[in-house]
Amino acid sequence: MNKAGERLYNGLIKENPTLVLMLGMCPTLAVTTSAINGLGMGLTTLAVLALSNLIISLLRNIIPDRVRIPAFIVIIASFVTAVQLLLEAYIPALNKSLGVYIPLIVVNCIILGRAESYAYTNPVLPSLFDGIGMGLGFTFALTCIGALRELLGAGALFGRTILPDSVEPIRIFGQAPGAFFVLAALVALQNYLKKIRKAAGKSYEKIGSGCSEDCMNCKDRDGCSRRFYDENASTEKKKSSEAQNSGEEGR
Repeated sequence: MNKAGERLYNGLIKENPTLVLMLGMCPTLAVTTSAINGLGMGLTTLAVLALSNLIISLLRNIIPDRVRIPAFIVIIASFVTAVQLLLEAYIPALNKSLGVYIPLIVVNCIILGRAESYAYTNPVLPSLFDGIGMGLGFTFALTCIGALRELLGAGALFGRTILPDSVEPIRIFGQAPGAFFVLAALVALQNYLKKIRKAAGKSYEKIGSGCSEDCMNCKDRDGCSRRFYDENASTEKKKSSEAQNSGEEGR
């Protein structure tokens, strides 16, 4: 699988931010009262995620390591502001429905996490597709949750009535507890499918955020921070180690 395809597959399946990594739970549970809300929130996040990954990767050799987090937030906030203005101008109903959760994209842990774990340490094209893949995974999960909640809680789908009048909707799915019920069911389904693939020898337990390690069972005390050491320091350390080994061999 080529690099771009791998990043798309990674975001949709292996590292789906909602169903696998359980990130971004606030908008996931709050705005998915309908399929259109889930789709709108997902696509908005996708646009910000892809563009911020692209710019951060382009500037990765310019942004100082010590101020990378503030720099990431400024870049992300700029795109969130632009996207919100576009929604206000062209889709005001969706903008009103999503409300405060659009500005809160700035601090969405999915976007900041991808900037830190992938875009800041990888080339431009893979970083762009990583953002698109993660955004598609987030959009897919939110749309599924919203569609199920709308169908079960209101008997409709994308605003159109589906169930006959004789079928009484389960109102709790349109309320806060319904979000937890549907999310739990989808996560259970995802775990079941993962178990089947694992039994077939096609496990994807190892996720690919840049280290190709099994994060669930990682015994690295330093964790992901070991990937963000200054390159020069790492190079000097490697040279020092090689020089020490050469001296020992000379003796």
